[in-house]
Amino acid sequence: MPGYPVLPEGLAYGGDYNPEQWPEEVWQEDVRLMREAGVTLVTVGVFNWGLIEPREGEYDFSRLDRILDLLHSAGVYADLATPTSSPPTWFRRRYPGSRLVDREGHVLGGGSRHSFCPSSPDYAAASERVVAALAARYAGHPAVAMWHVHNEYGWANAHCYCPTSAEAFRAWLRERYGDVGALNAAWGTTFWGLIYGSFDEVEPPVAAPVGLVPGLQLDFMRFSVDAHIACFRRERDTIRRFSDLPVTTNFMIPNCKPMDYWRWAAEVDVVANDHYLDSARADSHIELAMAADLTRSVAGGRPWMLMEHSTGAVNWQPRNLAKRPGEMRRNTLAHVARGSDSAMFFQWRASRYGAEKFHSAMVPHVGTDSGIWRDVVALGADLRALAEVRGARVTAEVAVVWDWESYWALEFEWRPSADLRFRERIEAYYEALWREHVTVDFVHPSADLSPYRLVVAPSAYLLAEAAAKNLHLYVEAGGHLLVSYFSGIVDENDTIHPGPYPGGLRDVLGVAVEEFHPLREHETVTLRSPGSLVPGATGRIWSERVRLAGAGAVREFADGPDAGHPAVTRHDLGAGSAWYVSTALDGESGLRDLVAEVLDHAGVSRPRGLPDTLELVRRGDHLFLINHADAPVTVDGVTGAGVLDGAAYDGSATVPAGGVVVVRT
Repeated sequence: MPGYPVLPEGLAYGGDYNPEQWPEEVWQEDVRLMREAGVTLVTVGVFNWGLIEPREGEYDFSRLDRILDLLHSAGVYADLATPTSSPPTWFRRRYPGSRLVDREGHVLGGGSRHSFCPSSPDYAAASERVVAALAARYAGHPAVAMWHVHNEYGWANAHCYCPTSAEAFRAWLRERYGDVGALNAAWGTTFWGLIYGSFDEVEPPVAAPVGLVPGLQLDFMRFSVDAHIACFRRERDTIRRFSDLPVTTNFMIPNCKPMDYWRWAAEVDVVANDHYLDSARADSHIELAMAADLTRSVAGGRPWMLMEHSTGAVNWQPRNLAKRPGEMRRNTLAHVARGSDSAMFFQWRASRYGAEKFHSAMVPHVGTDSGIWRDVVALGADLRALAEVRGARVTAEVAVVWDWESYWALEFEWRPSADLRFRERIEAYYEALWREHVTVDFVHPSADLSPYRLVVAPSAYLLAEAAAKNLHLYVEAGGHLLVSYFSGIVDENDTIHPGPYPGGLRDVLGVAVEEFHPLREHETVTLRSPGSLVPGATGRIWSERVRLAGAGAVREFADGPDAGHPAVTRHDLGAGSAWYVSTALDGESGLRDLVAEVLDHAGVSRPRGLPDTLELVRRGDHLFLINHADAPVTVDGVTGAGVLDGAAYDGSATVPAGGVVVVRT
């Protein structure tokens, strides 16, 4: 397998470069400014299909030749993209059967990218031809450092419901189940008598009366992931006929729910991700950290690439807020701290037309006499200083379970509460860990868990029997497990595990749940220590009647439908322990305190006494201290050389308000 991009030592810096939007005299200014900013890598050609193949079978590479030659002359490398996320207008007109169809049966119009069916044989043939022509021409070009296939798989066409997709889905089901009886058994089609006599009777989950077969919905999600992976493989394998340079595509972790990135990870030579802040969130820097940790975990702990983020505002949120002074620097260096070996943006120069003309860029509309440009140049200097970080890894003692299939299944219709949302509990527990200054990995529930002192499963609704056994063995061997409510309920077919809830986790947790008691909107319940009359934390969303079956009560409900019954339990099993939380705890005195208690019980080391606005991450021999507050913070126990400021730290480091300190320890 090809290795990491062939670049000079250090962190890659740059972004999407779309010079075809500009006259050639602007290109000369672009490369001059790239040198000024320290840019080393740009993504080129993402939306070039209509330019390099203006008519079917006729290729014109003259513009791209000049662009790549110019970049090479300036010492800037290219991440050369295949242009297949945006087929030309001639393709759509000539091959109408390739058009995207939504769940309601509407054939969607053109005028945007991703307007094609991923199962279309016409698209497959046309994309393979243009990729072969591109790879044959540029495989030996000295500017090309790596290949970038497509762009953001699953962005708009994650699912297609056209006749071609329907037939491809049926073929996928035949391969998966072998005979229709096995499909009926997996999906439980005796319910409502929806029994299939042959695979030809299966329809995709198009718009229908509410209550679609859950197994049908799950398998269509899986099929759709495989359809996109097949598109990627076809292009990647075509490139490899001509080039042995690394091949990647840009993921959208964690904000592309339909794509199961655990399944994608093995397909790319280096994991690359696009991440954009949700500017409406006051804690957007915590969501960013979560995304970076999840991306590193998908990469198997190896360094990864930040392929896109923004210098300022984006253009597609309800309110596109500009970044505050220092925020772009903090965002970028947080990604680097958590394992990225690159800092790339969308895009290099702001567009004057098109759907993204209000999206920020490295060179904004106002030009170089701007705060953004000065920040871009300063960031380039920071990244050059941090060159020694490249290749270093981040290690963690705590892991959080994340499974895209559980994400899908939890949010199908007719669950016990409309407030059950996969990311709601994931983010609540992640925030508590972040504020405790604990760096985490994310894991699939079937992964090797032995490296971790603590594994947290905030939202494991769907849990296959083998994955549940994996968690059980982890605890018996000395691990510690923290589980939130409505986990372990169903297997991989969305079938409830036999016996009392929580099904697959019942034995490891040492509890049985008699009945769920979802709470009304805005309703809360109070918790207390067993036997105490002093009320403690509050819970919301959920309560349930927990019966002890080996576990002991750590907290009980003081009121609500389950007053007097266990609310938080601990089961000592083998050499480890398993904790269960049967309500939605939040806040400093609720979830945060409980998480701290479990961390202490598991022996997880972490700094104490620091404000929870300080982000602290160790990557290899480098300690990153990122201050998200408006006042300086002094951190004790820091000794080493300041990488960005050249300072010598001997016992403590003061991080300026909104600033970043990196210490080589």
